[in-house]
Amino acid sequence: MIEFSAAQVATLCNGRLSTGTDPDIRIDVAKIVTDSRESVPGSLYVAKAGEHADGHDFIPAAFAGGAVLVLAERSLTTGRRVDHVQGPYPAVIVEDAILAMGALAAEVVRVIRSHSPLTVIGITGSAGKTTTKDLLAGILGPLGPTVAPVGSYNGEVGVPLTVFGADEATRYLIIEMGATKIGHISYLSGLVKPDIGVVLCVGSAHAGEFGSIENIAEAKGELVQALPANGTAILNFDDSRVRAMAARTAAPITYFSSADAQGTGTANTVQARNVRTTDGQPEFELTFPGETLAHPVHSRLLGLHHVTNLLAAATAAYAAGADPAQIAASLNTQGAVSRYRMERTERADGVTVINDAYNANPESMRAALRTLAELGAGGTRRTWAVLGEMRELGETSILEHDAVGRVAVRLNISRLVVVGTPARAMHVGAVMEGSWGDESVFVLDTEAAFELLERELAPGDVVLLKSSRDAGLRLLGDRITLPSKGLPQNIHIDKPGERTQQP
Repeated sequence: MIEFSAAQVATLCNGRLSTGTDPDIRIDVAKIVTDSRESVPGSLYVAKAGEHADGHDFIPAAFAGGAVLVLAERSLTTGRRVDHVQGPYPAVIVEDAILAMGALAAEVVRVIRSHSPLTVIGITGSAGKTTTKDLLAGILGPLGPTVAPVGSYNGEVGVPLTVFGADEATRYLIIEMGATKIGHISYLSGLVKPDIGVVLCVGSAHAGEFGSIENIAEAKGELVQALPANGTAILNFDDSRVRAMAARTAAPITYFSSADAQGTGTANTVQARNVRTTDGQPEFELTFPGETLAHPVHSRLLGLHHVTNLLAAATAAYAAGADPAQIAASLNTQGAVSRYRMERTERADGVTVINDAYNANPESMRAALRTLAELGAGGTRRTWAVLGEMRELGETSILEHDAVGRVAVRLNISRLVVVGTPARAMHVGAVMEGSWGDESVFVLDTEAAFELLERELAPGDVVLLKSSRDAGLRLLGDRITLPSKGLPQNIHIDKPGERTQQP
């Protein structure tokens, strides 16, 4: 357990104690919360401004739940009765609560490193970060106490919250890093000082925010640029923009590649050979630098695109000291952990539901559609693609949505259901590509989509739901896993993660 006093918190965050605050109040960093509903006895509540509400408004609720200290951005005038004495809430007043969280997280990492060996592994990329960190945590967990993000915590709030889950016994700390602008990953790297940095890919997701795919590459490369000379950079050799990041790091580089050709231009490569799929699940022979032995991998994940994530996790684990045979054995037993990532449910009536509606960009849309097409290969099963908006694509949004609709037709997807006006160009693209009749339909919202699916899904159908998180198709996927005319299913309960996740 790592504890700080109120006075230490004020010093670390360059803040001040509010009038009457006991400087000896002690808080366990594992009890730092940003949601007043998660307060427990002994909590430190961080009052930060959110997208839809001001955290300062929930300070009374946090203390009602057991909080003993608040990190706030303004002086508090609301009183409370403590031991029958009227006074303000105990608080540390700072200029920026989120930056203050970062300062506390940096100190936690420093404390752990001063106590015992710690390996910090940072993961970034336009897609696949959450699946990769789940796989890596599964490999490293048996080797030592491992802390990894909950869900997709990957930003200025999520990274500190992940760090606060660590203590002096933590051996491996896995950090998922997202960004909404250049400089974000440099900031996060400065907090946790990663020993190993993994870059998965550079895609066009969020090009609207960054301005160009070149700027996205610039932002992702900040991770390897921050590595020390005795660290390890893990780069995707198959992505030319990621491969070019080799020039930006002083750390030794280990590549990963799914190319079947002998060699990738460097001997220091973890490689997947003879890549194939069975029922949509990737299989390959996994090889490590300097080894002639190939380790068979038969993944339980769904989709050929997961080969990149499997390789990245294997390479990071190898760099962290894991045994190759143990790595392959772990990959063979792991399935999906985080919700809404190619999450497959078999309904009692024979309908297969694939819920991949947490993130969406043109590359991941195509990958998901290819998997759907494979599951319906030969016309043995009717395939449904229920697609919603890909957000933050900027000025290319209409063209990219149009292109996805055309891909659905080219892959012979049986039915395309486009949900929501922002995604309508998918339907237009499908019609222009050659869809006819009711093969492609446009509906205004998820309720209309639900009614259509409830009415027309039949035993043996395979339905894919794919969109950006805020389009809401993930929740539609939850609804259709329990058909009104079918038998009860095991339904997952949606627990929202960090409100603003980053690409």
